[in-house]
Amino acid sequence: MSPTENLNKPAIVICHGSYHTPAPYGPFIQSLKSHGFETVHCPQRPTCDLSRLNVGDDLLNPDFDLGPPAEGYPSDTGDVDVVIQVLDKLVNKDGKAVLLLAHSSGGWVASQAAIPEYQLKARQSRGEKGGLIGIFYSGALVVPVGESKHGHDGLGTPVNAPYYMFNGVAPEEALKWAKTLTASPVMHAKLTNDAYSALPCAYLVLDDDKSLPREYQEGMIALHSQQGNVFSVYHAPSGHSPHLSWTMGLVEKVEEFTRNLLIDISI
Repeated sequence: MSPTENLNKPAIVICHGSYHTPAPYGPFIQSLKSHGFETVHCPQRPTCDLSRLNVGDDLLNPDFDLGPPAEGYPSDTGDVDVVIQVLDKLVNKDGKAVLLLAHSSGGWVASQAAIPEYQLKARQSRGEKGGLIGIFYSGALVVPVGESKHGHDGLGTPVNAPYYMFNGVAPEEALKWAKTLTASPVMHAKLTNDAYSALPCAYLVLDDDKSLPREYQEGMIALHSQQGNVFSVYHAPSGHSPHLSWTMGLVEKVEEFTRNLLIDISI
């Protein structure tokens, strides 16, 4: 890989899934960096931060029956604000091209955060540097504009995470990563930002996903196709966490998608 190719790699902002911290994405982040993606961020979503969820003082032994904090649970929009803070620095201050990479419920967060202010083409039309070049969804929720995520109210916790979240990962590793999971309130905020029609989008279908079945993923893509939104579709022989079970394959698909995007973009 030449130094010029490294300079052309966009920054990546990972929008992680519910119940997660950035920890399980660490090996994937290191692999991205070793392949020339020098700037990679995975900000902690407030809705998955145990310190914000009123679970007692001992976060290693959380009590999930205490109810919401006095100010209420963190919101989906709070998650979006955290991502936008990172985008603002990368785009407005550093002038970088940026790819959003969304996993699981992080799909809603990425779609809502990819507002026109940060989109590359809009910025180029104003003579500004940097901007969002696209969104790469990995086994993610691609909720139509005007709709919301579904689920019961209250604080949710993962069940049998090694099976549903980390199938395909070595058993001892699956148990290790399961211990890093937290909890998340189910939110019902409607998606108001139409990133699907404004930005190039890719979707990695996880063919062995036990948490979000392949048929459900393909159904979401089909619904968007009916609405005129086009996704570059890839497939992975992976469970719900390809960043752990199919790490190099995921890196290669991200490289392929960004390489195709950057052919027609001057950054």
